[in-house]
Amino acid sequence: MAEPGLRILFEDEALAVVEKPAGLVVHPAPSHRGPTLVSELGELLGGGGDPERPGIVHRLDKGTSGLLVVARTDAAHAALQRAVRERRVERVYLALAGGRLGSRTGTIDAPIGRAQRQRRRMAVSGAAARQARTHFEVLELLPRESYIEVKLETGRTHQIRAHFAAIGHPLTGDETYGGALRYGLRRQFLHAHRLAFAHPRTGEPLSFTSPLPTDLAAALEQARIA
Repeated sequence: MAEPGLRILFEDEALAVVEKPAGLVVHPAPSHRGPTLVSELGELLGGGGDPERPGIVHRLDKGTSGLLVVARTDAAHAALQRAVRERRVERVYLALAGGRLGSRTGTIDAPIGRAQRQRRRMAVSGAAARQARTHFEVLELLPRESYIEVKLETGRTHQIRAHFAAIGHPLTGDETYGGALRYGLRRQFLHAHRLAFAHPRTGEPLSFTSPLPTDLAAALEQARIA
């Protein structure tokens, strides 16, 4: 059985779309022991790639909740990974960034690599930096934060977290990147809200949305009156 909070929103013979709760790691790693999304989904997965992470097309950080597509066949895995590389998979997040952003819309275009002195962090122009581009729109300007919609053009590790920290607006609750711990948050305010792509076998357009989970919705309400 899946961990409470892990939901399967769509499933067919080629793929599944799941809603990951915060706190669940996507795949096994040397630094992690315990349940992962891979272990919880078990035989539902089966699509190619690394045997330690079968069917995983893209990932979310442990503390990030929301939508993921996973593959169930080798063909679907290859096609979905190609769609991600070719930027044909729409991935939209909701986030709370510290401070009030000066622009209602914008793009952060800055390469990301491993931070030199803090290996658990990523940084703009870090080691082996790769192109990274993040688009954002401010949904609400709050007293101490900006509630934003973020769209990934690329998908580097910690991309949204590192980009907003780099421009002086780390995500609320994100201690790793200097975000303020407020509103009872125990993780970064970041949620994978919308996912859209063409089915790799049929070409049918698929689109899914996930509402803010309880902890983020409660934090947002507090932020509005802070």
